[in-house]
Amino acid sequence: MSKQLLVFLFFLFLSGAFWLILTLNETYEQEVKVLIRIKGVPRNAVLTSSETDTIRVTLRDKGWVIMGYLYNHTTMVNIPFKTYDRGQGKGAVSSSELKRLIELQLESSTSIISMKPDRVDFSYNNGERKRVPVRWAGRVIPEQLYFISHVQYWPDSVDVYASSEKLDSIRAMFTEPLNYAGFRDTLMVDCRLAHIKDVKVVPEYVRIGFFTDVLTEESIDGVTIQAINMPKGKVLRTFPQKVKVNFITGVNQFRSLRPEDFTVVADYQEIMQHPSDKCNIYLRNVPHGISRATLEMKQVDYLIEEE
Repeated sequence: MSKQLLVFLFFLFLSGAFWLILTLNETYEQEVKVLIRIKGVPRNAVLTSSETDTIRVTLRDKGWVIMGYLYNHTTMVNIPFKTYDRGQGKGAVSSSELKRLIELQLESSTSIISMKPDRVDFSYNNGERKRVPVRWAGRVIPEQLYFISHVQYWPDSVDVYASSEKLDSIRAMFTEPLNYAGFRDTLMVDCRLAHIKDVKVVPEYVRIGFFTDVLTEESIDGVTIQAINMPKGKVLRTFPQKVKVNFITGVNQFRSLRPEDFTVVADYQEIMQHPSDKCNIYLRNVPHGISRATLEMKQVDYLIEEE
């Protein structure tokens, strides 16, 4: 390397360093993140708001000081629970007090221009909780000719901490909106539960399994007709005694179905109120996951006998 090139590089470095010093010596305004943490929570209290929060603070100072806030460390402010507890499950740090607490963590030359939000509120209870089931929310649609045969949750319920009024109104905890479409195989999703103000949920994340199956049109024969509302001493005999049920379900579920899973009834009281040569029969119960279930016949011959 020639001597002229070395001299050129030296002065280039020197001028760059001089420019950097001048630049960093200018005054700048920059937004930084400040971590807020509630400390010293009593053992008999449970924070129902977030234990940690982040506020955005716009600072003014020399460039080299601002760089320290941006790259060297995260500014953290600890809020003493006991100092700012207002009772009745609420606590608050005013704008002026929050500014003072943040300034304690800054260089003396640094000025705070603005804070967003400009105050801190927190809530807590004394351990009141309620266990509620987990439910998914959003749009989950498998590929055409497939359907969701069942949904499984891990865990299937969570503990909710909140005020008594809010606990009374919460029946289930829903996930943040899901959006999945066009899948065939089982879909496993790790998701967060939806946030409700002043409500703490344990755990905050759950796993959900959406199990799919292929739609098929099937039928099952041999479902016994059962008599209902029969008086003592009477017997209802139908001809035939068993009927066929047509329905749509999943291929996998169909393999496990039995005639006993369906309930078909004939109502004695209806027969007495509307005498006829034939009686109506009704499909009363079908297994979960069955759709468009219909009876192959709606009426049958019958005979009422004494026992």
